[in-house]
Amino acid sequence: MVASAHSRLANLQRHFQTSDNVGKDGLNGGNVKISPEVAEALSRGDAVVALESTIISHGMPYPQNLETAKEVEAIVRNNGAVPATIAILDGIPCIGLTTKELERLANLGTKAQKTARRDIAYLVASRGNGATTVSATMFFASMVGIPVFVTGGIGGVHRHGEQTMDISSDLTELGKTPVAVISAGIKSILDIPRTLEYLETQGVTVAAYKTDQFPAFFTETSGCKVANSVLCRPNLFLSCYICNAVLYHEYLTSNCIVIYVFYFYYLGRCEHPQEELTKTDNNTDIALVKNNALVGAKIAVAHARMRQ
Repeated sequence: MVASAHSRLANLQRHFQTSDNVGKDGLNGGNVKISPEVAEALSRGDAVVALESTIISHGMPYPQNLETAKEVEAIVRNNGAVPATIAILDGIPCIGLTTKELERLANLGTKAQKTARRDIAYLVASRGNGATTVSATMFFASMVGIPVFVTGGIGGVHRHGEQTMDISSDLTELGKTPVAVISAGIKSILDIPRTLEYLETQGVTVAAYKTDQFPAFFTETSGCKVANSVLCRPNLFLSCYICNAVLYHEYLTSNCIVIYVFYFYYLGRCEHPQEELTKTDNNTDIALVKNNALVGAKIAVAHARMRQ
């Protein structure tokens, strides 16, 4: 346990130290800011949960986005873990945001660039503001040793992806970055069977929470089954896995019916049809991410206990 704590401290110190050596993603150690709360929790081996920031900037309007971000962080704290919301502010990757930084990001809204792994170097070099997506959040979480990450839903293979090659970078990140992702599954309008096949190709363990059915973001099942157990994975030193949690409420199913009708009406050309149909109704998204935060915090706490 002591050796593990020293290892984590050394890892954190590397990211605080300045260096003339720039990494392959355009970052050096002095350009990463870790909040004192997150740094202390990591040094002690306490449970920490990474949170993406795209939901704050692009998921809903101000001040609903700020209120939701604070509520999600509170859920993580109330269940024994430390939240680490991740974003890039003025070109500095921030792992764990202060209240003022959360407010700033919420006010920026869509003026903050939606940032995947490929965009990190540009945002840092241009000193821009970026809200991290799944791939970028996983990258930074892994960099400092945060093993659990909570999001709403992940990207996947788009319909007709075999022709367009429109495949989310989330999937390749899942295959190479050792972070457990807790989500409500793959976004419903995507090609879920092909996405699961792609995850298999990437060597990603896929598990569902309290069910063997793979959820479809707004519904309890997508018609696809998944494996039940991930108990052996930490001891095998494998890459990463994705665990899916889904909220069981009737309005999820009814919303999904409306979304699918809207999707097929536009022949799949709208990337987020539910936003076009109900721009001011984000209750479903909020409920899902809150439930995922609850499950993710419990998993992070259990994982921290296993490592001690």
